[in-house]
Formats: sequence, structure tokens, C-alpha cells
Amino acid sequence: MMRAAMLVGGGAAALAFNPEIARAAAGGDTIRISLNECWAGPMAPGLKASAEISAKCNRYTPDDIHARLVKTISTVENMPEDHISTWPGSNEALARSVLVFCSPAKGLVTADPSYETPVTAAKFLGAPIKGVPLTEDYRHDVKAMLAANPDAGLYYVCSPNNPTGTLTPMADIEWLVANKPAGAIVVVDEAYIHWTPDFPNNTANHLVRAGKDVLIMRTFSKVFGMAGMRMGFAMGRPDLINKLRAHDGGQMSYQIPVPAAACAAASLTETGLIGQRRKELVQVRAMTEDFLAKRGLRVIGPSHANMLMVDWKTKTAKEMQAAFKAQNVEIAGGRWAIWPTVSRITVGSRKEMEGFMAACNKVLTA
Repeated sequence: MMRAAMLVGGGAAALAFNPEIARAAAGGDTIRISLNECWAGPMAPGLKASAEISAKCNRYTPDDIHARLVKTISTVENMPEDHISTWPGSNEALARSVLVFCSPAKGLVTADPSYETPVTAAKFLGAPIKGVPLTEDYRHDVKAMLAANPDAGLYYVCSPNNPTGTLTPMADIEWLVANKPAGAIVVVDEAYIHWTPDFPNNTANHLVRAGKDVLIMRTFSKVFGMAGMRMGFAMGRPDLINKLRAHDGGQMSYQIPVPAAACAAASLTETGLIGQRRKELVQVRAMTEDFLAKRGLRVIGPSHANMLMVDWKTKTAKEMQAAFKAQNVEIAGGRWAIWPTVSRITVGSRKEMEGFMAACNKVLTA
């Protein structure tokens, strides 16, 4: 079987097939605030570790790096090693979870709007899909999700949610886990969890440690600045993890590039640097929110991640995307049919967001 992400268009595999992402990835002098990338690159300790091990890349797993990465994750997350599997980004594991636990008889339930990979995978599989609107305060409506399909195979909760950045209370996630049908799983996508003020005390790790039907997805593409290195991991009971890995016998974990594994292992323990990046994000996000409010624009939220959803009111997201592109600013546009006038803006560096604000002033007065 081909990699699941290639089958369903997830993560880096989607670049060649998604024109919007491919344009944003082109780079140049454009301010790139469309893909929720971190404004800073990999952390210095990670880069050092990556460089040091690169000369040994004639071996598949020099210095036992893949096992060392799992051991580091285990220590940092307080999770048994057999509850962890590493992946080239989190999209691969996310797509596989749908392919494994859904079917034409067992559907997917997700929020609308939310991250699209599970929906793409379910469409490929021919599984029924239920998209449930967010609550009035833009969180997952878990009771409505269960009611939408009481016999689904997988319930997907992205918290903080992409694209809104909003957190779903842990009590709501726990309720869904306790009330879902037997045999179904709850996937909690924590791609943006490191940006939240209560991290690490607000993760769903305790549900996995308690043996619940839960899979947690994490990525190094956000706070760790490793989007181009393709690194992520999943956590769950061993039987659930083994189902994700069944069709290749776990080989995907050893196809992670050695430099990426070394960078990830060295970065995970850098709590000080994580905190510094979080602090910078909060400051720049607040600056951007204040600017947008003064321009009379509504921001959907509150966001606890490196993104803002901006309602242009009288202009469509596609129109605004084109207008910003003319100012050399890349923003996400038109991906969420439920909100045709709303764009997702990645919160970049202070300099990038000052550039965005200058472009916004020009676009709004044109």
C-alpha cells in the first residue's frame, strides 16, 4: 500500500497537488502567513544534533536515533514507549487512523470548520462524513457530534482547532470519550498544543495512560519550526498504535530522515525555548488582534494558536487572498465553505505581521 498521506493528499505529499499550498511554498520575498508555519526555524540544539548525525546517514538508523527519539518522547510526555509511534509529520498517522477505524459502514464525525485531512481520507475510503458546526464560542460541540452519528468509527477533535485556534474544554473531550459507541475511537489532534498557555497541563495524555479509546496526534511543524523536516508522532494504547502500523509492520517509523529524528529528539526537552516562542506569539498575536479591531474587523476566537480567523464581511476570502497576493502577502483563502468571507491568517514574526498590517491598510483602502 502507498503511504496513506499520498493517497489522501495529506501533509507534504499534498504540495504538488494543492495549488494554494504550492504557491505559498514558493517563498521568495513574499510574506508567508498562510500555512501556520513557525516564523523561526528549528531550534539551535536541534540543528546542532541534526548536523552532527548527518555524516552518518549512510546508515538507516545511526546511533539508534529512532529508538532514542521514542525514549525522549516517552520521558517528556510521561508515556510508555509502546504507546508511541513516530511519523513523518502527523498527517500520515491522522490519515491512517481514518483508513483503519472508518469504513463505508462506520463514518467520520468532525467539526465544521476543522482540519481537512480526516475528511479527505474518509472520502477516499467511501465512509460517511458528518461535519458538525462549532458552538457559539467556536469550540467542538461534542454532544452534537455524537448525535450526528451515534455509530461512527472515529470522532475527530482538533484542539486548538485549525482554523480557529480555539480550545475545546478537556471536560468535553472526556465526555465524548465516555459516551461514544463501543469500538469507536476519539482522535485528539494536538498539533498546536504547545502554543497554549496551560501546556503541558491541558493535553489528553491522561486519557491514553488510562487505556481509553483515544489517539493523540502531535507534530514538530509548529512551535519547533520543523515543517520542512516532516516529523510527528502519535500516542495511544499499543493495540491502537499497532493498527496504524499494521500494513507496513512499523517501517514508516524508520523511514523518518535521520537528521529530522535527531533534531526532534534534541528539541523536545527545550522547555525554555518553547516558552520563549510562546511568549513572542502571544505578544505579536495581541498586536495583530488590536490592529484588526481598530480596522473594524471581527476576529473569530479566542485563538490559542498561531492563527487568526478574520471576517472581511463584504469581501470573499478568495478576493482578499488575491488582493493580499498583489501586496506580496500570502494568506489562506476560501478553504472553508461554511465561512466564505473569512480568511485564516498565520501569526508570523513581528516584522511579518507589521508587513501584513501595512498591506491590510492598502487593501482596505483600495
